[in-house]
Amino acid sequence: MSIRDATEVFSEWALRDRDEGMETGHDKSVNEMLKIAIPMLDEPFTAIDVGCGNGWVCRKFQSYENCSKVVGIDGSIEMIAKAKKRGTGEFHLAKLPDWKPPQKFNLIHSMEFLYYLKDPLEMLKIFFNEWLDDKGVLIAGIDHYLENNASHDWPESLNVHMTTLSEGQWKQGMIDAGFTEVETRRVGIKPGFVGTLAIFGRKS
Repeated sequence: MSIRDATEVFSEWALRDRDEGMETGHDKSVNEMLKIAIPMLDEPFTAIDVGCGNGWVCRKFQSYENCSKVVGIDGSIEMIAKAKKRGTGEFHLAKLPDWKPPQKFNLIHSMEFLYYLKDPLEMLKIFFNEWLDDKGVLIAGIDHYLENNASHDWPESLNVHMTTLSEGQWKQGMIDAGFTEVETRRVGIKPGFVGTLAIFGRKS
């Protein structure tokens, strides 16, 4: 059986309304990530959500008075259709790493996207060089990582590619890309879950 494109899986999930479960399941982690990232920014700020799904994080950004613009991108046709139906923001159907944003942003947010790429560490370099304004911040949430043993069978069970890296490899990847003030934290911890690995840093 050939490996499936993750965007096909997510389109199927959107059609079955599983995107709502993703939103509920990731909400705690994302809220903690935003509490880390927002205070790092000057006001007002622009933001892009990479792997935006049905646009739920973009709608969170729209509730911030100091967020002047938010853009969402996703590779799933059905997820983007839902995002456009549910919100008034700017959404793009996009496959990475090829797609380029029309402008640079103060904040790049991503939840559960990077490890689906064949070379996510190269994507960090592209974010740094081509997507972020000076002093901009990248924060990304990752549930599939080496220290989360429960996630190791996800590639096989979903039949999709996932790049499995350790917390240390993600941190070093941020540093190699050029980011400063690089940190990793576990967020969204709850019984039976070791937490989302949040990686973040600044372009300075």
